[in-house]
Amino acid sequence: MPAPTLLVLDADPLPRLGRLTGRARIVHTDAAGLPARLPEADVLLVWDTAADVVRERWAGAGARPAWVHVAGVPVDRVLGLGLAASDAVVTNARGVFEEAVAEYVVALVLAMAKGLPAAWEAQRAREWRHREVLRVGGTRAVVVGTGPVGRTVARALKAVGVGVALVGRVARTGVHGPGDLDRLLARAEWVVAAAPLTEATRGMFDARRFGVMLPSARFVNVARGELVDEEALAGALRRRWIAGAALDVTARQPLAPGSPLWDVPDLLVTPRASGAFVGRHDRLAAQFVELWERWEAGRRLVNVVDKARGYVPGY
Repeated sequence: MPAPTLLVLDADPLPRLGRLTGRARIVHTDAAGLPARLPEADVLLVWDTAADVVRERWAGAGARPAWVHVAGVPVDRVLGLGLAASDAVVTNARGVFEEAVAEYVVALVLAMAKGLPAAWEAQRAREWRHREVLRVGGTRAVVVGTGPVGRTVARALKAVGVGVALVGRVARTGVHGPGDLDRLLARAEWVVAAAPLTEATRGMFDARRFGVMLPSARFVNVARGELVDEEALAGALRRRWIAGAALDVTARQPLAPGSPLWDVPDLLVTPRASGAFVGRHDRLAAQFVELWERWEAGRRLVNVVDKARGYVPGY
């Protein structure tokens, strides 16, 4: 029996899949070549998670892979109507990035509380500026999103003394529902967006939501740029409706040099750095090989995405 065909939608650096030697026929392609290659594949590994080609070109003549694995957590750039309506199983890289993202959120919270960006500016200007800084212990945070990332962020914030309220799709034990969000925002010094991008969450942080927040609040987005009305956020910062913000993701990536976001006061922009830890590519490849071995043995896959919801359920 011939080895199954694994089609890899490439990005640099290529995944290390040496453990599959002799067990899979591995074919590499870029976005332009993917549509022609899809019919020959048993499994598709979406290593280039920034590409829209799977979502746009899944529908078409010929067979399609029975399993699609996304080497990242968000699947909205892959999961179009064609794939969602198909019998293909979709999995993601849940379990790889949570701790790194949580560490990054805590770093941002501490940096903003302690005024580190202003300190660096003063040092570059050779100015000795004495200033008071904030304590984070005893402050309150709202984390929107109750998947593994949101829950890990909540635990990390609690470890530095921050009280945390989690907000999810539905209310349940330990989790607030969407109807509580505005009330919680009005009391929180820190607001963290960690939700998946769905029709219900797209643009949820708009001018009204920023208007509800405390003047001392600071907003952090480590999820998807499209959760935020970026023009409204810029306006809220310029009007000092809120005290600061940090965006690790933006609606358009990379952020263009001419984007007005670069010059918004009290806004820190980082280029998807929260999950970009050293060694992540090897961990992602190893996770895929582990999943492959389950699939090869006929065992149930884990990290299976609910294609109607757009994320892996379970919380």
